[in-house]
Amino acid sequence: MKIKVGVLGATGMVGQRFIQFLAEHPMFELTTLAASERSAGKKYSEATNWYLDVEMPEKVRDLIVTTTDPKNKEFEDVDIVFSALPSDLAKKLEPEFAKEGKLVFSNASAYRMEEDVPLVIPEVNADHLELIEIQRKKRGWDGAIITNPNCSTICAVITLKPIMDKFGLESVFIATLQAVSGAGYNGVPSMAILDNLIPYIKNEEEKMQTESLKLLGTLKDGKVEFANFKLSASCNRVPVIDGHTECIFVKTKEEAEPEEIKEAMDKFDPLKDLNLPTYAKPIVIKEESDRPQPRLDRNIGNGMSIVVGRIRKDPIFTVKYVALEHNTIRGAAGASILNAEYFVKKYL
Repeated sequence: MKIKVGVLGATGMVGQRFIQFLAEHPMFELTTLAASERSAGKKYSEATNWYLDVEMPEKVRDLIVTTTDPKNKEFEDVDIVFSALPSDLAKKLEPEFAKEGKLVFSNASAYRMEEDVPLVIPEVNADHLELIEIQRKKRGWDGAIITNPNCSTICAVITLKPIMDKFGLESVFIATLQAVSGAGYNGVPSMAILDNLIPYIKNEEEKMQTESLKLLGTLKDGKVEFANFKLSASCNRVPVIDGHTECIFVKTKEEAEPEEIKEAMDKFDPLKDLNLPTYAKPIVIKEESDRPQPRLDRNIGNGMSIVVGRIRKDPIFTVKYVALEHNTIRGAAGASILNAEYFVKKYL
């Protein structure tokens, strides 16, 4: 039997990505779509401006949109909800769903840094899911909130994990070139971004610098001890539709040659035997001197692989490389769905 699931914030860009991946999912049955009151009561096809370059799934076209109230009858049989809510709404609504016994797999930032909330990339720190029982006991609810990181954080951390495991990390610097879809359809005016670059994304650098250390930290005595290395980020918005590119500079604790870094990344495939529907090889290496590129490489692994190239020596750091991620798939909806697949496989 499939597990019945719903999507909160179903009409937005990340909500649409959830629907794209859940409509024909082998483990989950998408039964409930929730959005604002102005969309509630309408068929999904009538309530939504479909932004994606794939067709709206037929299965959802006639579903009636409901409000984001966990007591609505549409949520009675739903076990898992995927949250694409803005952070301010997520802060209020996600606990209400957890109180009703729902597992909330959230793409929002509202609870990522809470001490008892798992912030998870399953290839990196799946053991942090053990915080769920602490969260339930502390907050007195039967459900739980499980978060995935910020889109730019996911891209960096997946590539840093095999380096840290083999050589240790002393310091990391990241300069991002982030796609406009990361700000939502109406997030960046065309006159602001065309023929331009915007060297500021609100709270992005802070998220990368804190979330990365929690993700790469160690779960000990029911708490996460943050990783002990320095990370600095400088984040920029560029006129690319989908695909965050990151220039990453790494100083390792132990000596490492670029070929050794490349080998560690290429062999990194920790979930390959679990047969998770959304899973793809986490890191795909490109040997061409001018790759990765967003337009050419963002859909590798159905959008779930981080594509890495230009791994080379650095005169200040140990090594530097370029990483690319499909930000609304691997960096958002796909990340939440993979978290849910892993949780179901390992804990249910």
